[in-house]
Amino acid sequence: MRIAVDAMGGDFAPGAVVEGLTMAVKDFPDCEILLVGKTDRVAFYLEKYGLTGHPRIRQVDAGSVCEMSDHSAVSLRAKKDSSITICSKLLKSGEADAMVTPGHTGATVAATKVICRTLPGIDRPGLGASMPHQTGRFLLMDAGANTDCTPINLVQFAIMGSIYAEMLYNVPNPRVGLLSVGGEDVKGCDLTKQTFQLLEHLPINFVGNVEADSVFEGVADVLIADGFTGNVLLKGAEGLAKSTIFWLKRVLTKNAMRFIGATLAHNAFRELKAIGAADSIGGAPLLGINGICIIGHGGSNPTAVRNAIRVAAECVRFGLNDRIVALNKECQTILNEVEKTEKALF
Repeated sequence: MRIAVDAMGGDFAPGAVVEGLTMAVKDFPDCEILLVGKTDRVAFYLEKYGLTGHPRIRQVDAGSVCEMSDHSAVSLRAKKDSSITICSKLLKSGEADAMVTPGHTGATVAATKVICRTLPGIDRPGLGASMPHQTGRFLLMDAGANTDCTPINLVQFAIMGSIYAEMLYNVPNPRVGLLSVGGEDVKGCDLTKQTFQLLEHLPINFVGNVEADSVFEGVADVLIADGFTGNVLLKGAEGLAKSTIFWLKRVLTKNAMRFIGATLAHNAFRELKAIGAADSIGGAPLLGINGICIIGHGGSNPTAVRNAIRVAAECVRFGLNDRIVALNKECQTILNEVEKTEKALF
């Protein structure tokens, strides 16, 4: 299995990426890594971590890098030899079975959409973010790839998210919820109300609308939203987590007794922090692309890089895209029949 890894992506590239490979090549002996990046810079870290000449690591040169400040479309046109673009081309040609990048999310979405295209029957790819709830984790679809969506886009996000959640969380028939402002089907905007009516007919475990205050209680394994709303929820949760840590530090250091108590509870706080950490997940899949693409956080550390490679390999073994295409085809047939019936009645 060959996985293209963007060595230049992320805040700590290429050092963190190459360090992550030291774990990946040891833990995943069936994976060959196509390490894409500026050869001279990458070679230094390969030597530093003892990976020079490794039989399962092949360097692929990339002349430029998509910086986080670059506009997505501009970076695609102006940097045709970037590490993200080269990874996408390797995926398109079949030289790589999957790609992993901790780099520019927008540039990755643009490059893979243009170069690899979407799966048959899928209109737009969606970004799936794994988030914690009270007893486990849930998948947020879409987490920011598409700011403007149609009901059929959300339906396809539900189909793709259901398949991926089954693999990621090992949950058969995962529960799919629709993010809205009320539990009843009549609540919400036109987009959510129309989507609700479509999801009711599909062979997925649709549990109805989910309000934002219930999201973290574990009421759904997959939460569907347009990319604008999903990204607001994601960033809001991240901001609240950071602020909560700040507030805890402030109140727990007000006096000596509290400080002693906080010191004694140090392991509990460390365990609490680990619940929200995404290192064990590795990255978010860009579902719907004609190929496996895992996008890591810009601040990915070596452990996150290692786990992103793991997830990419698991997706290939699971036959993720074949399953998505099959279920989407089945659902589209059902929706076509529903449409015919409604036209006959009215």
